Amino acid sequence: MARYAALLGSINVGGNRLKMADLVRAMEKRGFANVETVVASGNVLFDHDRTPDAELQDMIAELVKADFGIVTFAAVRTQAELEAALAESPFAGKGEDKFVHVHFLTGHPSQAQFDALIADHEGRGPEKLAPGNRTLHIDYVSGVGNSKLTGPFIERRLGCKGTARNVRSLKRIIEKLS
Repeated sequence: MARYAALLGSINVGGNRLKMADLVRAMEKRGFANVETVVASGNVLFDHDRTPDAELQDMIAELVKADFGIVTFAAVRTQAELEAALAESPFAGKGEDKFVHVHFLTGHPSQAQFDALIADHEGRGPEKLAPGNRTLHIDYVSGVGNSKLTGPFIERRLGCKGTARNVRSLKRIIEKLS
């Protein structure tokens, strides 16, 4: 069995409260092995014999919806994929770890979609953006809380869902996968 990280969107934010111990139990009931969480924001590590494809991601999202009534999605990645996402970030190591994020996407937007995001964001804030491999790299510069670069804003322009993790959290997840 291979080890994976599932990065769930919209968990323990905006009223979507979910105890990580309950999530662990629900996943174990469905055949996921060695399930553990990292921080209480929807980062789940597990072993499974499936490859990290759309079906596995959908299976996890459906489990959360069926058991807890939360509509979410899961970006499932291997340790190598998480390390590659962090390494490709042009902002990691330059900006503050808590402000530099990797936004994991359910698809791979086109250059035209990324260009539309850049154009529509122009003048809305100081954030820096760069495309990646099924990721969007963001340096929020002044913090996420006051940013107008929100998940729905990004999703509408890129045509796919995403969930962001800051560099500090990503390093913790990668360390736990080791």
